Amino acid sequence: MLSNHFQNGIETAKLVWSRLPNSEEEGETGGDLDDDITFRKLSEGSSESLDYEVIENYAYRKEQSQRGKLYVGYYVAVKWFFALLIGIGTGLAAVFINIAVENFAGWKFAATFAIIQKSYLLGFLVYILINLALVFSSVCIITQFAPAAAGSGIPEIKGYLNGVDTHGILLFRTLVGKIFGSIGSVGGGLALGKEGPLVHTGACIASLLGQGGSTKYHLSLRWLQVFKSDRDRRDLVTCGCAAGVAAAFRAPVGGVLFALEEVTSWWRSQLMWRVFFTSAIVAVVVRTAMGWCKSGKCGHFGSGGFIIWDISGGQDDYSFEELLPMAIIGVIGGLLGALFNQLTLYISYWRRTYLHKKGNRVKIIEACLISLITSIISFGLPLLRECSPCPEAEANSDIECPRPPGMYGNYVNFFCSKDKEYNDLATIFFNTQDDAIRNLFSAKTFHEYSAQSLLTFLVMFYTLAVVTFGTAVPAGQFVPGIMIGSTYGRLVGMFVVNFYKKLNIEEGTYALLGAASFLGGSMRMTVSLCVIMVEITNNLKLLPLIMLVLLISKAVGDAFNEGLYEEQASLRGIPLLDSKPKYQMRTMTAKEACRTQKVVYFPRVIKVADLVSMLRTNKHNGFPVVERARNGESVVIGLILRSHLLVLLQSKLDFQHSPMPCDLAGGSIPIRHNLGEFVKPVSSKGLSIRDIHLTSDDLEMYIDLAPFLNPSPYVVPEDMSLTKVYNLFRQLGLRHIFVVPRASRVIGLITRKDLLIEEHEESETLELQSTSVRDRRPGKRVARGADSEQPLLDGLLVQR
Repeated sequence: MLSNHFQNGIETAKLVWSRLPNSEEEGETGGDLDDDITFRKLSEGSSESLDYEVIENYAYRKEQSQRGKLYVGYYVAVKWFFALLIGIGTGLAAVFINIAVENFAGWKFAATFAIIQKSYLLGFLVYILINLALVFSSVCIITQFAPAAAGSGIPEIKGYLNGVDTHGILLFRTLVGKIFGSIGSVGGGLALGKEGPLVHTGACIASLLGQGGSTKYHLSLRWLQVFKSDRDRRDLVTCGCAAGVAAAFRAPVGGVLFALEEVTSWWRSQLMWRVFFTSAIVAVVVRTAMGWCKSGKCGHFGSGGFIIWDISGGQDDYSFEELLPMAIIGVIGGLLGALFNQLTLYISYWRRTYLHKKGNRVKIIEACLISLITSIISFGLPLLRECSPCPEAEANSDIECPRPPGMYGNYVNFFCSKDKEYNDLATIFFNTQDDAIRNLFSAKTFHEYSAQSLLTFLVMFYTLAVVTFGTAVPAGQFVPGIMIGSTYGRLVGMFVVNFYKKLNIEEGTYALLGAASFLGGSMRMTVSLCVIMVEITNNLKLLPLIMLVLLISKAVGDAFNEGLYEEQASLRGIPLLDSKPKYQMRTMTAKEACRTQKVVYFPRVIKVADLVSMLRTNKHNGFPVVERARNGESVVIGLILRSHLLVLLQSKLDFQHSPMPCDLAGGSIPIRHNLGEFVKPVSSKGLSIRDIHLTSDDLEMYIDLAPFLNPSPYVVPEDMSLTKVYNLFRQLGLRHIFVVPRASRVIGLITRKDLLIEEHEESETLELQSTSVRDRRPGKRVARGADSEQPLLDGLLVQR
């Protein structure tokens, strides 16, 4: 009977396996498409630049003129309401992930410890199978349902906020895959964390709210579809990133600083307030959930469910003699962090170039094989260690040795012959990563770990983290980095305790500094990471020491390579613009940067057939529009986007029989389009010229492009230095910038005073301050220079 069931199970597994797609193309084209998107590999160029510039065309200005103060107030109120929803949604997602991970891990450890009382071999098999099932579910979700949910997602989100939209990263299916895939990969015991995926989760929630939901799954609400520009969506995604960090670490201020320092390329004070408000909401939601779960309503989830390592009762002070070993910890963190970045870069490149091109089955086999190796190491290595006798318990200590089976905490009894013994290596392995870090950070636990056990764990976990990073599962590197750093930090602390026998030194303090040093050496964060470490440890006295090791580790790491996210973004083909231009750009001009390009431009009124032919023969996304002036010269009147042209071709509403231009000055041109029609859905390719179907009669019609072009694109002279162009391009979030010959005329000059507005209460009008100091005598104009100090000369320079 049992053999029949076993045989049926094997046949079912074979049937399921045979139905799995064997290549990326099969997996992409065989299922439903989300928002008409076909997921393609990032190496094939599946990213597109974003345009954070407001396109002030005729239609936009006419719509803005029809809106009053009431709409402006509604617009601001909706932004704050969305910030509230982002905070609540991200907090609830974090609570759900943590409860699921803690319960799966709790059931796994409880079942394992219950079975090993009878048979270690059977317990070993159960432990492996549970981990394998969880990892298998995670990798199947990623490969079959949400390919864009693999990895941490932070390089892609950083690219999005930098102006690069990678297809598929902010879809609803990516959000679902990120949540459930994180539960499987982290609960399955892989050397990964859930904190990076939480940042991606918060960004997905923010993006979905910004576009009103998902039309594919009928979750779209029209009244939420307020934000129709890339700039507004960027602000929401920034709030989501900060909310993800705040939810992962219960560090609202750290979340704000993470968004400011690490992921965003552009910032303003209004955004700061909304990001801070979102992070505060997350902190309230998480704390409320933890308080509700402490009563035992959440299964195995307890106070250890969220990352909060309170070491406020640890080391109170430090001496001058300790600064040298702390500086050594910073150097070690910089070296190991740089090595980690380089190794993960090499392995990820090999995966993407050779291994993952063989199809989804190879990805599944790879993840399951790594899960098997991880389970064997985490179960087998503690068996090789001898147990240690429990230390004498202090009167006011709540630490129990050995701890009860299935509970989190220090001193795990694993393969020990006596009751009052514990296995120090099992204390690290047979815990969730959050609980293991809490043990390494713990105070008043002198000599809990031996140097051999810490060194063994450091080598094995470092290797596992390097090999596991890049598999087809959601993977964060915050917590594995803290695990690695706290291990060698505690190891250094043990030597310091033995060397300075008279000082009040805690090994857990050095574990904290080691964790900060490795994250600084790998991710190259400073301010945000410093605040996060202080918030999660609840010990402000260690702030100067954390700052010291972070500065040293970052300086050492920068001497070898770039940060982890920058390296991975470069590998994925995400063209990030760094905060500062390259040194070589100082000697280059704007003309030299674009001299190899062939400019493709359109006349103002163009025949539909010519427009279609131009769009089919090139892949440009922006086109200058020119018009012949009265003197016969061609004048550039604006910039038209490919996406706008495709909308015009598909709707056919603006086709006209005559090649004559329309009169924009009269203001009587009807606007037949909603501005939302011109907005490309987030993380999608939008319309393609292949989607446009025109008849022969349509091709003989004309289109006047003037109402839909951007009449005021950013323009730079041809001899401007490329450094200046770079800073302008990045800080304004541009997608296109025109390079023109040096202007021959000046029609005006603006100073600070021209940008100040005065409100006149009696007339309820607005007036520029500069107009109040002009000489208003009829027929007379006053010229002024850029540095003029005389009020009567602060007028407008006009040359006709």
